[in-house]
Amino acid sequence: MLPIHVTVWDEHEACGDQVILVHGTMTWGLAAFAHQRPLAEHHRILVVDRRGFGASPDVEQSDYDVDADDIVALMDRPSHLVGHSYGGVVAMLAAIRRPERVGSLALIEPAALAVAADHPVVSAALEANRRYVAGSRSMSAEDYLRAAYDGSDEPIPEPFEFALRAAQTAQRERPCWEADVPVDALRPAKYPKLVLAGTWETAPADYRSATGESLLATARVVAERIGARFHQVAGADHSPHRQRPEEVNPLLSHLWQEAALRAPEDGRRPPAGRSASV
Repeated sequence: MLPIHVTVWDEHEACGDQVILVHGTMTWGLAAFAHQRPLAEHHRILVVDRRGFGASPDVEQSDYDVDADDIVALMDRPSHLVGHSYGGVVAMLAAIRRPERVGSLALIEPAALAVAADHPVVSAALEANRRYVAGSRSMSAEDYLRAAYDGSDEPIPEPFEFALRAAQTAQRERPCWEADVPVDALRPAKYPKLVLAGTWETAPADYRSATGESLLATARVVAERIGARFHQVAGADHSPHRQRPEEVNPLLSHLWQEAALRAPEDGRRPPAGRSASV
């Protein structure tokens, strides 16, 4: 029995490629990726609740290393990995651990700040994050939840009970922005890679300054180091897949199509049936 809850969208394929969606912190699978549901018309999609989030069991401490192993356990066939924020770190680690099963890799605003720690904006953000974590340990889960969303332009996800539990887990999680991800191991991979980021011009000024600038710098560095295509989504900030699904969903579909075309070239079998028809 899996230690996590997974929602499966469209089980029409007995074999062939699948998509695995990995959410960030302060949320859960269905709340994070509701706008990607139409993509299941042509793909088998696994929507993961990381440990301590959504319908997955409680955990003493959420940990990106453990999460990555959970994702690897789902990769029983060629898998397109899509990770947002904290989930971007998890997706990269899973791809490194099971490279032969990766069909493509899409990272949406990956919160892998340590990868770009030599960038001055990111370095300052890391120090600010450490101070915030140290000072927030005494906060109630509800105060922590409201503080996290007060500065952003996104509403607290519903149901509130799930959001409150997500905040409780987030307070105890191992910070993904400290993760030492060996990104250079991803660069030689032949599968297509995409890094998405918002342009952040519509975000509140304080949110853009405190969070957006460092995440945007990180996304650019990650894309360069892993050899991924970098694309900015206008009118979006940290969650372009939620804020601009009409742009992001076709980008994901194109990435998966590209993977299907590349598969015969690098020795991987092509996807079966409709999983390649977008």
